[in-house]
Amino acid sequence: MNERIQYVLEFNKIIEQLKSHAQTAPGKELCAHTAPLTELDQVRHLHAETDEARHILRLNESIPLGGIVDVRPSLKRSQIGGMLNASECLDISTTLYGGRQAKRFLADLEAEIPLLKDFAEEITPLRELEREINNCIDDHGYMMDSASSQLRGIRSAIRTFESRIRERLESYLKSNSNQLSDAIVTIRNERYVLPVKHEHRSAFGGIVHDQSASGQTLFMEPRSVVDLNNQLQEKKAQEAQEIERILRHLSNEVAVHASELDQNVRTLGEIDAISARAKLGEVMKGALPKLNADGFIKMQQARHPLIPENEVVANDIELGKDYTAIVITGPNTGGKTVTLKMLGLCTLMAQSGLQVPALDGCEMAVFKDVFADIGDEQSIEQNLSTFSSHMTNIVDILERVDHEALVLFDELGAGTDPQEGAALAISILDDVISRGARIVATTHYPELKAYGYNRDQVINASVEFDVASLRPTYRLLLGVPGRSNAFDISKRLGLDESIINHAKSHIGVESKNVENMITSLEKSRNQAEKAYEEAHYVLEESENLKKDIEKAWNEFQQKREQLYQKAEEKAAQALKNAKEEAEAIVEDIRQMKTEAGLKEHKWIEAQKMFESAQPELTERKPAAPSPAAGKAKQIEPGDDIKLLSVNQQGVVLEKIDQETYLVQVGIMKVKVNRSDIQPIKRSKQVEEKPMARVKGSAYHVGIELDLRGERYEEAMIKLEKYIDDALLAGHSQVSIIHGKGTGALRNGVQEFARNHAHISNYRAGKMEEGGSGITILQFG
Repeated sequence: MNERIQYVLEFNKIIEQLKSHAQTAPGKELCAHTAPLTELDQVRHLHAETDEARHILRLNESIPLGGIVDVRPSLKRSQIGGMLNASECLDISTTLYGGRQAKRFLADLEAEIPLLKDFAEEITPLRELEREINNCIDDHGYMMDSASSQLRGIRSAIRTFESRIRERLESYLKSNSNQLSDAIVTIRNERYVLPVKHEHRSAFGGIVHDQSASGQTLFMEPRSVVDLNNQLQEKKAQEAQEIERILRHLSNEVAVHASELDQNVRTLGEIDAISARAKLGEVMKGALPKLNADGFIKMQQARHPLIPENEVVANDIELGKDYTAIVITGPNTGGKTVTLKMLGLCTLMAQSGLQVPALDGCEMAVFKDVFADIGDEQSIEQNLSTFSSHMTNIVDILERVDHEALVLFDELGAGTDPQEGAALAISILDDVISRGARIVATTHYPELKAYGYNRDQVINASVEFDVASLRPTYRLLLGVPGRSNAFDISKRLGLDESIINHAKSHIGVESKNVENMITSLEKSRNQAEKAYEEAHYVLEESENLKKDIEKAWNEFQQKREQLYQKAEEKAAQALKNAKEEAEAIVEDIRQMKTEAGLKEHKWIEAQKMFESAQPELTERKPAAPSPAAGKAKQIEPGDDIKLLSVNQQGVVLEKIDQETYLVQVGIMKVKVNRSDIQPIKRSKQVEEKPMARVKGSAYHVGIELDLRGERYEEAMIKLEKYIDDALLAGHSQVSIIHGKGTGALRNGVQEFARNHAHISNYRAGKMEEGGSGITILQFG
């Protein structure tokens, strides 16, 4: 991929952002040379490295890379026999320390980062060299006295001479203060001197080393300190020689380990560049793309990486599976070029190991070449027109394009006669499509709006325009060609409607049909998007409700089992206590059996009968997580069941087939599916109530009376007779169905209940029982 394409797509700006996240000079250098790769395996390896570094960031960790310097120039000088200065030696020491820190961090980090751990293995610590440099040079690059015993002795002598010289000069300050311009000791030409007034030069005596700008002050070295200054200079020369000797020794040590140091710098630079890629992905909220060599691109909510987050409009885009070309039509300033550049720039980023600004799950293709003809690139020197400039680029693209290329055309065919330009654009697109390349082209030629409908591999697209605000929304609409908004915009701006209608009369029938088709497509798309959003919302609500129901069901089952267990434990304890008391009583009676005249075997039989009366308590298994879980129990006619869909109890009347049953719920008989039935397991056998008898004949009275549709007087007569029969049947509670209506029947039933001697209580039905359309009567 040539540099012009990267410049046109502004990839250089991405590189600058990448460099800003690097911490070291070697890392910044590698970032500056980041370029798209064309081999799928190599690109996947880059993304694996980036993803590992991004994983470290997700752990709120950061690879320590402080103190690392590009010491490779110093290494080369040491290898050819050059002497490094103290600052260069210190840089090598800090780089060794930074390498050790990074190596230890990556090795100790408990995370799946095999590639970065492999980089850490390539770092050689060289602790001895680091220690030797630190023993000689301090953090400010100063050679310390401890560097050698000779240097310590020389510096001790220097301090002694300096002290003696200062003592003598200070005595001059006291005795000859009238001859001095100022009472200070200063240094000129590395020798200690005093500021003497010019007129006292002869009386003071000594060597003049300098004078003030006015010439009134001479800086003189008294004769008494000349020998001491000479000895001091001699020791300073020895100090310089010793420092040079130490630096040469350190330089030789560096040269010995130059190859390991060079490898350390390169490895640390690689780690820094990988970390910079991860940090850029973090800032852009980028995603790790799934890569392919099939030319397939799919991004959801993709954003242009160079547009601020609060301004950019995210778009979905797909290319390379159902269609290989996208033709984006519509007016200028609508965002077509931005979309074009976004796709090309994200492709270059993906092929460079950079994460792309889109939602997780995006897919990107690795292309051999990316070609782009974007913007007005005419050359003044070549005196090329806009059309000629575009055609020069297009000719160059057509000479090299193949099935492994991505081609981006901006305003294809622009700059010439509209009819010729549109025809030329169609021909160019047909040629590139026939070669198997992936294409995205923008144009405002109306002739290309129908292009996508005549070719299987092409899809139309447009950038949405809000007529109400007279602004583009920058949303990409795949499958919908752009339509002209000139009439709508003119109408919004106040142009007379008669002028607009007259203008419409000049438009051909085909253009009108195309515009009507586009309008219909936009309307259908908006309706589909709205329906999808509503369906998605309902689905989420349903899933949340399902989770809540399952959670409540599990809690109910657990609580029920706990209550069962507590009840059984309580019953068992009560039986145990009763048995113990009974045994004590039996023992007391046995002792009196002689007096009572009872036989031993009678007491034994009585004790066995008591023991056999104790029920066997079985261990209950944990309840299933939901009503439908586990193997379905066989349902037979006469079984009590619960109808799940209406949350009502009933009884099975008939088995129609393998999955269908006839069930009675209240007064209704319904056919239901097996999946809607839950068997009810009774905790104990219910004792049947005796049937009412009238004049010796038995009959059964139901627990419900339906008065709906009856006249008030007839209903009251039926109610009175039914209550008598229900009392004879031994019911404790009955339901009177009177419906809602005007409320007359309900009031009559409740008035009857208040005045009846055997009705202890009455209430309106609950929601699941029928609400205000039913009244529950209780006998007592």
